Amino acid sequence: MTPQHCFLGFLLSVFLTGGVEAQPTRVSLKPQRVHFQSRNFHNILHWQPGRACASNSSVYFVQYKMYGQTKWRKKEDCWGIQEFFCDLTNETSEVQEAYYGRVRTTSAGIHSVWTMTQRFIPWWETKLDPPVMNVIQVNGSLLVILHAPNMPYRNQKGKNVSIENYYELVYRVFIINNSLEKEQKVYEGTHRVVEIEALTPHTGYCVVAEIYQALLDRSSQKSEERCVEMP
Repeated sequence: MTPQHCFLGFLLSVFLTGGVEAQPTRVSLKPQRVHFQSRNFHNILHWQPGRACASNSSVYFVQYKMYGQTKWRKKEDCWGIQEFFCDLTNETSEVQEAYYGRVRTTSAGIHSVWTMTQRFIPWWETKLDPPVMNVIQVNGSLLVILHAPNMPYRNQKGKNVSIENYYELVYRVFIINNSLEKEQKVYEGTHRVVEIEALTPHTGYCVVAEIYQALLDRSSQKSEERCVEMP
């Protein structure tokens, strides 16, 4: 929260209470906008300072639990920190389960009340990156090789677990004729190796791809362009 916003919040509190509090209250210290952000199942808890605009000496404490559990667990690495985020990826690794996180702050010896997230289900809420894409020129065709993003977890053999283990992914491949500046979809399906044929010689092409999750009706952003010049 910027100093300008802090000052406006201060004026508002004076207007509402009719005076200036000697110390911030437990409620005014309460962290705001506590929520999860998730990308490829990297699940990060974020928050903002409370209305009291806590000082530089303020520290934050994070707890989490799975839906149905009664006891909160503290995140050791996020216990008494000054950052406004906490990585709960390992603590939320059962991606089809629901979780909650909560945060409180301590400032000048005063403990705020806890602020809790809404229910968070990684499988439902995580956003996928575009596919990793390689383009190989083979005679007069282009061979597009696609890979789904990796999850932050490893299997028993130490290899990264693929997103494909949890979703039925559809790959969409688009080609751009540089001379026409026109994008055309050339493939949509589940194959991770796609051949693009019937290309014009001595012409430059760029290829992009995206992932579509049909069950969630959700698309990733498009990948960076991979460009080649046909012989």
